[in-house]
Amino acid sequence: MKAILYGVLASLFFSASFVFNRLMSDSGGSWIWSASLRYLFMLPLLWMIVMTRKNFPALMKEMSRHPWQWMGWSFVGFGLFYAPLCFAAAYSPAWLVAGTWQFTIIAGSLVVPLFQDTAHTPNGGRKVRRRIPWKGMGMSFVILLGIVVMEWSQATHVSVRDAVLGIVPIAVASFAYPLGNRKMMELCEGRIDAVQRTLGMTIGSLPLWFILSIYQFLRYGPPSSNQLFQSLIVAVFSGVVATVLFFTATDLAKNNLHHLVAVEATQSGEVVFTLIGELLLIAGTKISTLGLVGLVLVVLGMVLHSLMSSGLGRRVRERSTAP
Repeated sequence: MKAILYGVLASLFFSASFVFNRLMSDSGGSWIWSASLRYLFMLPLLWMIVMTRKNFPALMKEMSRHPWQWMGWSFVGFGLFYAPLCFAAAYSPAWLVAGTWQFTIIAGSLVVPLFQDTAHTPNGGRKVRRRIPWKGMGMSFVILLGIVVMEWSQATHVSVRDAVLGIVPIAVASFAYPLGNRKMMELCEGRIDAVQRTLGMTIGSLPLWFILSIYQFLRYGPPSSNQLFQSLIVAVFSGVVATVLFFTATDLAKNNLHHLVAVEATQSGEVVFTLIGELLLIAGTKISTLGLVGLVLVVLGMVLHSLMSSGLGRRVRERSTAP
């Protein structure tokens, strides 16, 4: 349950991205600056934390083992995750971006066959591909049902064009984030902690952020002071606090596939926290009765998912299958 708690707290801080990205977009800020500045601000913050703990040499040693894989999976896990997220914020309200992002709950399970476990046989160990945990995904569909209900309650206020430009990029991001995160866990094999891994992936994704920043600066000029400040808030809340909490949660659950799926399902809480933040900070945001029904389903799905992955859930399943 500790991993679940960390996951829920991470979803709270992650929600800052959705709300502030929309605020920056509404004030005329570029999605490219929103994406790039987050990681450029994250770099010194994470570096100071890792240096204070004297863990930077260990990180450099780990990255030197497979530098191209670090760059590749960092591009997937951070680049193909956050750039589409910011792009979508330019075309869709925060609640729609947050809601569509919850497809990552299913995406996290669908990418499972891309990973392997070691099976012990009389002739030694051999690699076998993992199977999609269909049984463990049951509560994920309850969460998604709630998201569909919420989005249906708001869909009439959004044009088809804006919906498509929001949904497609986030669909890409929803696969990229769990895939990049898990591939990095697999590559590191527990030799570094969550903070080190977050810094390493930030460093690995820097080429993308430098290229985007240079392009945006040469073509449109520097970001506004307001966007700089709001990007710093996102970097601290979502980039550092939320990412470290979430990576710590996935590290705790990495040896149990059902627990890992449950941790990733806690990110549906972003929808709840984003709606609350949007109602408080963005004028004109409204939620209907049907939307509240969807919120209840999301929370219910999160609770059931957590129980099914805990010892209580296992005991209930054992009793239900006992002769």
